[in-house]
Amino acid sequence: MEKLRIVFMGTPEFAVGILDTIIKNNYNVVGVITAADKPAGRGQKIKYSDVKEYALANNLTLLQPNNLKDEGFLAQLKALNANLQIVVAFRMLPEVVWRMPELGTFNLHSSLLPNYRGAAPINWAIINGDIKTGVTTFFIDDKIDTGAMILSSEIEIAADENAGHLHDRLMQLGSVTVLETLALIEKGNITTTIQKDNLEIKTAYKLNKENCKIDWTKSAQEIHNSIRGLSPYPSAWCFFQDKNEEWNVKIHEAKMTFERHSMAVGSLICSKKEMKIAVKDGFIEVNSIQFPGKKKMNVRELLNGIAFSENAKAY
Repeated sequence: MEKLRIVFMGTPEFAVGILDTIIKNNYNVVGVITAADKPAGRGQKIKYSDVKEYALANNLTLLQPNNLKDEGFLAQLKALNANLQIVVAFRMLPEVVWRMPELGTFNLHSSLLPNYRGAAPINWAIINGDIKTGVTTFFIDDKIDTGAMILSSEIEIAADENAGHLHDRLMQLGSVTVLETLALIEKGNITTTIQKDNLEIKTAYKLNKENCKIDWTKSAQEIHNSIRGLSPYPSAWCFFQDKNEEWNVKIHEAKMTFERHSMAVGSLICSKKEMKIAVKDGFIEVNSIQFPGKKKMNVRELLNGIAFSENAKAY
């Protein structure tokens, strides 16, 4: 059985869950690589990545290269003498890095590859209305998320599940799948499956302001999927307009009802307790919302402090 010396690479909370599982199962993590510190928020204070916070708390050797091809970094990485590298939610590696360890470099990706290669696989699985997703481990090659697959594990997506909840479940599933992958590598018992491209493959495009905007001309189901697929972050958004005022609002939680009606798409219907927005095949009932400069609040709180006219609309 091969004695593993692991370098772990990752940045966000999702990666911390995997790293913690590896450590708690007594694997030898000889180094951790994460993103360089950067200023964040209004005060532009220096923010550590979640993985850095974990590495410091657990006295792990930490490297934060700005340039993964930098000779100084490569020398430090080589000096760690790892025979395996694990990548979870990091960035594309140059060949000189992923080829370095004797046993290779594998990645955990939060989708059932080859579907949802790219930056936001958890969000897009929900936005597209999928009923199942999962995680895949694969050996890294020179493209993004295209390498030979080792293991995949599948779970169902609940009808009202949001991206935050699915993220947490996939982190748990990913932890188990990484441990299973490590056991195979230790025993020298790896078999891989080459990914096959086809025209049906779905892509996990990077999320931006444009593709997070709610299109009220879509069906209730499509809009509902978009809102939950972008919750809690980065959030679906749209404009509200009423009495010559306009607001850029985020909608965090909503539910849908199917109903025939003659109202214009985007019409805002409010009582003291609820807010509904007309769509072509029913209504989106907003439960949680955020106005500019305000905290996220439930709709009842909002309607206590603001009254919309009959002409109010969302677009």
